[in-house]
Amino acid sequence: MGDLGGQQDSDTNEESQKSKKFQKVSIIPLIFLIFYEVSGGPFGIEDSVHAAGPLLAILGFIILPLIWSIPEALITAELGTMFPENGGYVLWVSSSLGPFWGFQQGWMKWLSGVIDNALYPVLFLDYLKSGIPALGGGLMRTLAVLILTVGLTYMNYRGLAIVGWVAVFLGVFSILPFIVMGFIAIPRLDVSRWFIADFNNVDWGLYLNTLFWNLNYWDSISTLAGEVHNPKKTLPKALFYALILVVLVYVYPLLTGTGAIPLERELWTDGYFSEIAKILGGVWLRLWLQGASALSNMGMFVAEMSSDSYQLLEWHNAVSLIFRISLNSKSFYAFFMPLS
Repeated sequence: MGDLGGQQDSDTNEESQKSKKFQKVSIIPLIFLIFYEVSGGPFGIEDSVHAAGPLLAILGFIILPLIWSIPEALITAELGTMFPENGGYVLWVSSSLGPFWGFQQGWMKWLSGVIDNALYPVLFLDYLKSGIPALGGGLMRTLAVLILTVGLTYMNYRGLAIVGWVAVFLGVFSILPFIVMGFIAIPRLDVSRWFIADFNNVDWGLYLNTLFWNLNYWDSISTLAGEVHNPKKTLPKALFYALILVVLVYVYPLLTGTGAIPLERELWTDGYFSEIAKILGGVWLRLWLQGASALSNMGMFVAEMSSDSYQLLEWHNAVSLIFRISLNSKSFYAFFMPLS
C-alpha cells in the first residue's frame, strides 16, 4: 500500500511538473473565472424581492456571504494553497479519505457540472429568439446549440489563459449596464423603499433557494489551481476580490431597482431588471442589459467547462489508483485466478 501511495505521489508530481509551463492565469482573469463559477451577474436574483420584499432581499445578499460564502471561500483558499494542483476538491477528498471517496466526489460533482453546463447555450438562444425567431426551435436551434458548444469547448482546449481573458471581457460587459442604470436612477431614488418588509408574507423556500443558488460554488476554482500563476498568493487574493465583486454585483442593482421604482412584488421575477432598465433609461439600456444577460450565459459556460475539465484530471488519478489497489488485493486474485 505504501508503494501505491508513493506511486500516486509520483504521478501527481509528474502532472504538476508538466503543468508548470501552462501556469499563465494571473489574478484578474482568475477573479472573473471565480465570478462566473459562482455568480455571472445579478440575472435571476429578482425572485428574492418577489419572495421576501426589498429589505430581506438586500439583507440576504449581505448576511449570507458572511455565514456561507466567506467560510467556503476560506476553505478553498486554505486547501487550494495546501494542494496547489489541478483536481481541487477531488484531491482533497482522496488525500484525506482515500481514492474510493475521491472517486465518488469526482463523478458526482462532474455529473452535476455537466448537467448544469448544458443549460447555458440553450438559455443564450432563448434570449436571442425574440429577435431571431428561427432560433426558437427546429433544425436551426439544434445547429446553433451544437456550434456554440463546440466553439466554446474549443476555446477551453486552446488554453485557460484565453478563457480567463474572455471571462474578463464578458464580465465587464455584463456589469456595465447595471452601473449605468444606477447612475441614471439617482434622481428617482427613494431610500424608504429599501426598508419595506412584510414578515407575514415571505416565501422562505424561494427566498433561501435564490440566495443559496447565487452565493455557492466557491470551491469550483480549486480544480484549476495547477494552472494559476503563483497559486499560494494569487488564489487567496482572487477569492477575496471575487467575493467583494459578487456581493456588490448583487446588492447594487437591488438598491437601484427597489429604490427607484415603486414596489410591485409580483413583477419581480426573472428578467425584471430589463424592464427596470427600460423604465429608467429607455429601450437602448434594456437591449444592452438583455445582451449582457445573454452573454453572461457564455461566461458561465466557459468557466464551468474549465472547472469540470481540470477536475477530471485528478478524478482519473483516483480511478487509476483504485484499479491498481484492486490488482494487488487478495480479493482480486481469489476471485479471478480460478477463472484463468
